[in-house]
Amino acid sequence: MINYITQSFPNFMKKLLIVILMVLPILSFAQTKPYLTAADAERITAAAEAKATAEGWNVVIAILDEGGNLLSLKRMDGVQIGSIDVAQAKAKSAVFFKRPTKVFEEAMKGEGGARIATLPNAVGVEGGLPIFKDGIIVGSIGVSGVTSAQDGIIAEAGVKGY
Repeated sequence: MINYITQSFPNFMKKLLIVILMVLPILSFAQTKPYLTAADAERITAAAEAKATAEGWNVVIAILDEGGNLLSLKRMDGVQIGSIDVAQAKAKSAVFFKRPTKVFEEAMKGEGGARIATLPNAVGVEGGLPIFKDGIIVGSIGVSGVTSAQDGIIAEAGVKGY
């Protein structure tokens, strides 16, 4: 039994080495997908909050990852509770459809716009923007608390802060 183990062990090691040498070049080409980090979310939130503060607007700012999961939520003083859900809904719409919610707002004004309202997670109010890195969606921002146009201005400032 010992002889068998001592004789087969070197063969096993040779085969293992061959497999490792074959796999390593493949792994070196593997690329990771870009994503939003917690630090990215904080930076985006801070940029959006700075714009809102400069304009005297109090809002809720939601940052989601590419899967629609909450990364950051900032509720400034005095903002109505309902804006928490609205900001997240705008961000979810932007990330799920890979487009600004303003696109849906404009589409709803046109003929057949009521169909937009039937799309799951589509929000037809400005203030949600997707966030891209190297052409790949990595998350989104949603802002609520003032007019939809003002929400959009704040969201844009947040994206620029990324």
